Amino acid sequence: MSKKVGVSREEMALPYYKYFTQPLAQVPAEKLAVLAGGASKISAVPFDRRNLFLRAEDGDYCRLGYGVAEDGTAFVCNETYMPGVTGEMLDWWFPWHSVGSDLRYKIWDPEDHYFARADWCDYVCDPAVPMHQKTWGVNHYIMEDVGPGPDFLKLCFKSPADFGYDTAAIGTEHCQSLVCAIGEGGCPAAMTHVWAPYKDGVLFRSRFWIGYALVDGEYRKILPEGVRVPDVVPQGLFAHNIKEFTNLAAILPSLWQEFGSQPL
Repeated sequence: MSKKVGVSREEMALPYYKYFTQPLAQVPAEKLAVLAGGASKISAVPFDRRNLFLRAEDGDYCRLGYGVAEDGTAFVCNETYMPGVTGEMLDWWFPWHSVGSDLRYKIWDPEDHYFARADWCDYVCDPAVPMHQKTWGVNHYIMEDVGPGPDFLKLCFKSPADFGYDTAAIGTEHCQSLVCAIGEGGCPAAMTHVWAPYKDGVLFRSRFWIGYALVDGEYRKILPEGVRVPDVVPQGLFAHNIKEFTNLAAILPSLWQEFGSQPL
């Protein structure tokens, strides 16, 4: 078992500290098998066709796994069934963990998360802003470990329209809501999490396209020709992603019941 990140005495006194102390939820064996099996032979849906992912029309592409595409960019795909979770809970979770105590981010993955801090707290905490819009135009400054050690990342969240998504697909069978961002750091990437009702909870679908950035208002591949993202990069991100969202699925219903009705 990995060692948990440090917490302060002030954090220990917070009512949700108990979520930090409990064991992490166990990642399903089938996902650990995918991780151990190596890179997927099928690539994820290309970034310029990301609306296929939004509409769940990407059945010909990888949906669970990781790897490096022919053009050298990398991808991570994950799908998490979250029983007992609702879309309302997830709309709340993404702004909630970016304000207040760093402990909010730590309880998501106590072994790898250090902090996530929104740069526009007044907007995030404004009760007039609809919950599903509280990430739009907000940057999250994050410290986390996805394999090689703690690293700093800036996640620039966008509205779905600004990310290039067809907003007509939102509120449909396969996309109740979503968050999307472009990451700035040592390995820039585009990211989207989509969720919709499924069985007695939600199906939470994640995609990462590594090697893309927002340049002069356009989303572009920024890898030089002939350069390839090392295999260890998507492998580490996949391992982290299946771990953190398995744990979030386990804690979110109770967390929401206790704190979802309180101001952010």
